[in-house]
Amino acid sequence: MSTEILLYSNLLLWVVVLVLGAVVFGMVRQIGVLHERVAPMGALANDRGPEVGEMAPDMKIASLDGGLVQIGGATGGKKSRLLLFVSPSCPICKKLLPIARSFAAGERLDVVIVGDGDVAEQRAMIAKYELQGIPYVNSPQVGMAFQVGKLPYAILVDEDGVIRAKGLVNSREHLESLAIAKETGYGSIQAYLKARGYVKDEAATSKEAA
Repeated sequence: MSTEILLYSNLLLWVVVLVLGAVVFGMVRQIGVLHERVAPMGALANDRGPEVGEMAPDMKIASLDGGLVQIGGATGGKKSRLLLFVSPSCPICKKLLPIARSFAAGERLDVVIVGDGDVAEQRAMIAKYELQGIPYVNSPQVGMAFQVGKLPYAILVDEDGVIRAKGLVNSREHLESLAIAKETGYGSIQAYLKARGYVKDEAATSKEAA
């Protein structure tokens, strides 16, 4: 009798464990879905590095294919440049690469991908995501000049070498918000919300608190 009770209790325990495992798995999946749904509508800017409206650091860096890529400065053309900072170890970066490729295929702007790490890993990523033909710079110098601390990060530089928008990106909407920043005049979602009164000015908020 005691043996049967022990067997039933162990069986019941395993059923409870399996049910809990299924519940945890479902919660983790829902968190991932919610993360995608509540993602901000525009790129989230930080307060580091050259500001929107300032000149971008003017430098020419060798690309992985051997050519020189102009990062800042006037280009003399009509296109803006979208600098996309990525890493082979960043899953979200890899999700954005096909989107960046589609941007580069259009006539709207020039795309420059910036990495910093093992050259073999960068070349493998280029091959996997068919990034041939897109200027790809592998240099810590660019990230340090713009003080990029988190990835994936994007910066829009216009044809005159002026930074028009910048911020952390994790979706097509984020990249598109940067691409149209010059047209809308908003360099980040924070600027857009503040202009419409959804976000109070920090100085005014501090004064009210005092």
